[in-house]
Amino acid sequence: MRRGVIPADTLIPGDCIEGMRALPDGIVSLAFADPPFNIGYEYDIYRDSRKADEYLDWSLSWGREVVRLLSPSGTFWLAIGDEFAAELKILFHRQLGLHLRSWVIWYYTFGVHCSRKFARSHAHLFYFVKDPRRFTFNDREVRVPSARQLIYADRRANPKGRLPDDTWILRPQDVPDGFEPATDTWYVPRVCGTFKERAGWHGCQMPERILGRIVRACSDPDDLVLDPFAGSGTTLAAARKLGRRYLGFELSPDYAERARSRLCSINPGDPLEGGEAPYVTPRRVRVPTPGS
Repeated sequence: MRRGVIPADTLIPGDCIEGMRALPDGIVSLAFADPPFNIGYEYDIYRDSRKADEYLDWSLSWGREVVRLLSPSGTFWLAIGDEFAAELKILFHRQLGLHLRSWVIWYYTFGVHCSRKFARSHAHLFYFVKDPRRFTFNDREVRVPSARQLIYADRRANPKGRLPDDTWILRPQDVPDGFEPATDTWYVPRVCGTFKERAGWHGCQMPERILGRIVRACSDPDDLVLDPFAGSGTTLAAARKLGRRYLGFELSPDYAERARSRLCSINPGDPLEGGEAPYVTPRRVRVPTPGS
């Protein structure tokens, strides 16, 4: 790739730091990164068991390039596990100058089984912007019906719905006392082995519905969306389906080739895998009046 050339609608095999260094400043509207968590996962090439200082230095190196590539009104989302969530939040805020707007928790069941601690059933999604006064947030693209609309038929309800909460849940029935089917949480399944969406050759596949919501909310059509750790290509697939330009890097030649094949099978306007948010049948409850 020649220095200064802005590639689009492409997935480039190779190291993302070297690849991003060849790009000019400020060309990316939205970046999403789901880097290795440094928990010893067996990738085909990358070594996911670095010393903590080495991992954080590496994160600073790729993070610095992501921030440089963001436009003045750009947005960055980071998916990360418990082990380094606190450190990377501080790194991107205090060292790289981004501003945190939301700390989203994506909750799921069927997570990693643990024998000597509580089972892992969530991931952290940090939502950063470069300028806290100027950024893209298309609230109308991601609003959901409110409880006032669905349950109480409250005339005070905003007919446009409301923004989702910052907790994303797999199935509301898993925690019946904590979430009701009509609440405004994000019902997003993990991509399990039996799902049609499952690529089958990459063990850390994000659901398209998560990326779809992020892409819709934080970018506009024809914006350039970057994923420095493309993996199975989900970010790029969601961007293509939603009419955005995309650019990804992937260290593994095998993963890159398979993700390219996935992208070739997609056309702009295709529906996201997993369907839309679950349909909730409206139900009415009688709200008691004082003294009744």
